[in-house]
Amino acid sequence: MTPTSATGRHDRTPRQGFTLVELMMTLLIVGLAAGAVVLTAPDARPSVTSEAETFAARLTRAREEAVLTSRPVAVAVDAAGYDFSVFDVEAGWSPLAEGPFRRAEWAEGVEATLAPANGRFVFDPVGAAEVARLVLSRDGVQRAVAVDAAGEVSVND
Repeated sequence: MTPTSATGRHDRTPRQGFTLVELMMTLLIVGLAAGAVVLTAPDARPSVTSEAETFAARLTRAREEAVLTSRPVAVAVDAAGYDFSVFDVEAGWSPLAEGPFRRAEWAEGVEATLAPANGRFVFDPVGAAEVARLVLSRDGVQRAVAVDAAGEVSVND
């Protein structure tokens, strides 16, 4: 006796392709995986702490430049960024633009507040400076870069 199917046909060919339910489940899994990747991706902008540490390092380099060249070095800070200048007795203040003294812009969204409000850090030829403090903030996070009378630079919360 020959086996037969419920319909009586035994030459039935298998279907090819995917069902709508299978396609929807695949799209759901791919969507969940993509969402997890996007949510765990780090912020591409540098952190406020990173900005403060970079600024502090460049201030320290400006202090070293003042001591090594026996000339005052100033760092002018504004809302967009900061730049460096050096004092020459004959020429007055002239910009420094080479190497680590190129103008630097604050990262997107970073706000800078300098106290006192004259907008400058000045290092004299022996490395001393006027006391000043710069506060960088973004998204509720603040970091302060301070310069004491001896010209020492520090980063604080």
